[in-house]
Amino acid sequence: MNYNELIENEDVSFGNMPAEPFLTGLLSAFENRFQACADSFFKEVTWKQFFTIICVNLCKEAPTLNELAGIMGSSHQNVKQILLKLEKVGFVEFVSDEKDKRKQRVQTTKKCMEFCKMNEEESQNRLARLYEGVTQEQLMTTIYVISRMEKNLKNM
Repeated sequence: MNYNELIENEDVSFGNMPAEPFLTGLLSAFENRFQACADSFFKEVTWKQFFTIICVNLCKEAPTLNELAGIMGSSHQNVKQILLKLEKVGFVEFVSDEKDKRKQRVQTTKKCMEFCKMNEEESQNRLARLYEGVTQEQLMTTIYVISRMEKNLKNM
């Protein structure tokens, strides 16, 4: 569906809304729908918890809570609450930094890695279905636009 078709939707009145606020709303609505879909897929964790696991695993070394919050684009408090729930189910653990014992680092557990491995194939299948019909050029343009918006957001 293209922008003009969405604007002409009979159920909603967008008036002459410019593309910028429309896209902002579209991103927010997509995030809500994506989260609901992803939450229904995983029985053991929520999408936000799984996203946290992904972010921890992307780090070259176990991140601190503040480092993880920065990567996730979330507050220290929100990430802490997510991590405490993940710790409770045995998916992450807090370990002392070897160089600075005052710092706590977050790492995934063997149980978590087994969970990820068990869900990897179906996760990949769902991602493929999500991006069905999207070309690599469109994908790269979208990544560029959102990255640019992220940069602008940091300067606000």
